[in-house]
Amino acid sequence: MIPGKFEYFAPATLPEAVKLLSEKGYGAKILAGGQSLIPAMRFRLAQPEILIDINRIDGLSYIKEENGHLVIGAMTREADLDANPLIHQKYPLLADTAKVIADPLVRNMATVGGNLAHADPANDHPATMLAYNASVVAVGPDGERTIPIDEFFVDLFTSSLAENEILKEIRIPTPAPASGGAYLKLERKVGDYAVAAVAVQLTVAGNTCQSIRIGLTNVSPTPMRAANAEAALAGQPLTEDNIKAAGAAAAQACEPSADLRGSEEYKRDIVRVLTIRAINKAVERAKG
Repeated sequence: MIPGKFEYFAPATLPEAVKLLSEKGYGAKILAGGQSLIPAMRFRLAQPEILIDINRIDGLSYIKEENGHLVIGAMTREADLDANPLIHQKYPLLADTAKVIADPLVRNMATVGGNLAHADPANDHPATMLAYNASVVAVGPDGERTIPIDEFFVDLFTSSLAENEILKEIRIPTPAPASGGAYLKLERKVGDYAVAAVAVQLTVAGNTCQSIRIGLTNVSPTPMRAANAEAALAGQPLTEDNIKAAGAAAAQACEPSADLRGSEEYKRDIVRVLTIRAINKAVERAKG
């Protein structure tokens, strides 16, 4: 199939893009990497009346550290994230995530901001950003605002971005000493959506889990944190029994749907296993 009719705009600046989005209203869609939007348009699952292409706007692609954060421009391509030495050296959870997003052809065009703004619980970045306690910067007619990631995903394919706001930047707090993270994903084939995946970011003190955040992929209607699993391990010794308890708690908390990738029971058990493995890998990295 081919997309329906639409108007196309390619603003040169972010203020121009925000103005267009405000003026055109509900029927307008932002085009970033287009790796989710364009296929949906081809199958008429999405039929925007107006496309606002932000690929020609300078200054929205960068990866840097400043003011205690890793700062990522919304138009940063997944391939650039995957190839960045800083990410591999200091942000292993993000490095794990970047290398398993779709396939190389998709990663060459797909953007980090677009991945998050799409708010698909099957995408990989939402769980990782939840584990990192990240925040996103949105820009609209009234200027910029910062949205904590815990408040960003509000429903299936729905974020807390206003209709006239554009995601500009992602901010990840620089991990404390003795921190580690890991992202583990089970997929039917390379490039597929996850059957289930788990993102873990933690800090240790000796053999005690000082703090931990856990995000889950594709096992709930929205990207979710496994808060009960975090509570099972935070402040506790990193024993095999405690880590297994956290895995069981994550499995209990998720809300998977049965589909061609597996039954609810199967997906819950995958979450349990992946949570245990991701915690162990994160602990290993935290201890150097």
